[in-house]
Amino acid sequence: MAAVNRDPLTAPHRTRNDALLAVAWAALATGMALFGDQELRPDALGWTLLLAAHVPLVWRRRSPVLVLLVVMVCITPYHALENNHAAPILATMVVLYTVAATGTVRRTLFTGATVLGLTLVLNGLTNPDGTMEILRISGWVVAFLFCGIDVRYYRQYVAAIVERAERAERTREEEARRRVAEERLRIARDLHDLLAHSITLIGVQTSVAAHVLAADPEWLDRETIAKSLDDIAETCRTARGELRTTLEVLREQGAAGEARGPLPGLDGLPDLVEAARLAGARVESAVRVRQAPPAVGAAAYRIVQEALTNVVRHAGPGPAVRVELYEEQGALRVSVADDGPGPAAGARNPGYGLVGMRERARSVGGTLDAGPRDEGGFGVSAVLPIGTDFQAGREGDR
Repeated sequence: MAAVNRDPLTAPHRTRNDALLAVAWAALATGMALFGDQELRPDALGWTLLLAAHVPLVWRRRSPVLVLLVVMVCITPYHALENNHAAPILATMVVLYTVAATGTVRRTLFTGATVLGLTLVLNGLTNPDGTMEILRISGWVVAFLFCGIDVRYYRQYVAAIVERAERAERTREEEARRRVAEERLRIARDLHDLLAHSITLIGVQTSVAAHVLAADPEWLDRETIAKSLDDIAETCRTARGELRTTLEVLREQGAAGEARGPLPGLDGLPDLVEAARLAGARVESAVRVRQAPPAVGAAAYRIVQEALTNVVRHAGPGPAVRVELYEEQGALRVSVADDGPGPAAGARNPGYGLVGMRERARSVGGTLDAGPRDEGGFGVSAVLPIGTDFQAGREGDR
């Protein structure tokens, strides 16, 4: 079955195998001529033509039609000289099978018609009364041609199955790599948002405590220092909890991409606002959202978290911040605006905050704009679709 399934034009050691086949067929033809009808035993010229007809079989796969022509050139005078007619049949049938198995159906039919026509002419000239012989030869020619066509179609069918299996395997591997890349990107965004937010708040709260200690060493505001340290401890506990949730996803065996734990949502926005206030920002919030899908709520949470982190980090002391979330035309609209100076122009390492926010918005089919405002400060606005009305509104805008 391996030999049948293999493409004859690319099979290994095909020339060597065909040479051995030609020797075997020549030996068999010699035996048939020697032990067949003694009256039809070939003479010297007949033996030469018979053996010469088997030599081209060595190259039957490389040029099957040319080999068939050479074989017919040797076989035609061999039959015309009234030698043993059965001896060269095997060589002829092998070449006919090769032509059918390696070529198109149109070429096979044309070759078969030519061979049958030549056979009928020769048999009519040498044996006009041999009607049964004509039918027998024609039947063998047709049988070997159809056998070659059938094997050719079978090989194409097997090759198609193998190709589909390989394509499916490549698709599964590409899908697995894509999911791994998406999961790594999601975890990187989560870790960036978590660590950047927590470390920024800890840095601000530590600065407050250090300022109180250095402002007037003789008169310590123990209550303020204790509150700053408590805030630092609470921020550390919150960050540790979120970090543990993220690490549990990494340790999941099997369907790691599905085990993502509870997503942060809109119900966590008050904690973000309070943390920003503790860091010194004057935050006003307005949340007018009835309900949002978990993925959209998580994206909005992370966008607000990163935006407030940037405000605390870049907007200077005591910035005023306005946080708004509301529904409009089937979309959740998020706006975070401050009155600070924003990040310094030409910063060498701007970070991944804005990139992460845009990726968050795109992950749920939304958009995000961020940049300096005309009236001063910095603004972040996002549109996150939460219903079919959003698509209808976009089509109406077009």
